[in-house]
Amino acid sequence: MALTATALGVSAGCGTQAAVGNDSEALRDRARQVAQAWDDDSTATAAWRTGYYPMEEEVQLPQGGLHDKVDEHAYEKGNFALRGKLPSGTATSGRVTWAGDKSLTQPLIDAEKAYESLARNRAGERPQLTVTGAKLGTMRVATSRGPATVPAWLFTLDGYDAPLKASAVHPSKRAQTPIKRADDVPGLPVNRLIAEDGRSVTVIALHGACDNGPKVEVLETRGSVVLSATVKRAEHDGNCTKQAKMQQVTVELKRPLGSRILLDAITGRPILHKGPQGIASNES
Repeated sequence: MALTATALGVSAGCGTQAAVGNDSEALRDRARQVAQAWDDDSTATAAWRTGYYPMEEEVQLPQGGLHDKVDEHAYEKGNFALRGKLPSGTATSGRVTWAGDKSLTQPLIDAEKAYESLARNRAGERPQLTVTGAKLGTMRVATSRGPATVPAWLFTLDGYDAPLKASAVHPSKRAQTPIKRADDVPGLPVNRLIAEDGRSVTVIALHGACDNGPKVEVLETRGSVVLSATVKRAEHDGNCTKQAKMQQVTVELKRPLGSRILLDAITGRPILHKGPQGIASNES
């Protein structure tokens, strides 16, 4: 995943960033409040544990990966071309299933919308990956409730024997959080989850154009893991450009995340996976 500086229209003064980096005790208090709120709220926790919340990318490349750097570039840029007809008139819902016969019915994303979320570049820029057809199948996805089998569109790519798979269902809507966002606590929200791997999680954190990068602390409880993001001390005082940078940060845990809820200290909300294709971005 390519990470670049993105203009967010937010003032990022270096002196302010240094203060944020130093004022960590207030943020630790906030993390404890968030953990306590979720640990005590059975309604919010139950909604999280009974919904469909992906914890990894919902687009899977053909088995064996893409052929070369040219195709990888086309995929990352969203350079796709459609040569063929996509299915229409399919079912309106699909079933997500977990071990133990647990399941959940979710609205189905039609093939055209799934393709459009892949083909983000409408300018016809080359090189391109060519889609010649699609059929409805399934794929395995890591979720907050463990591995699940989900409906997926299997897109046939010109020159590939195996299909590119894209989830055909949206995640569940976010549950009502038991604690409000804290706008008066120094810190930055964690942007999104990139990967969860055993005893570590990798997230996207924001920082300013003239600091020393993001710093993410972790608070673990029996039912949750709360991440608190700040920035490291700025190198100098003065005004920075209105720009923020996104950076991957890997956080080590004392034990695997498992079924615990991954939370952001500032927003008080679960940190969801949100891949670059954005096929399943139902965040209301």
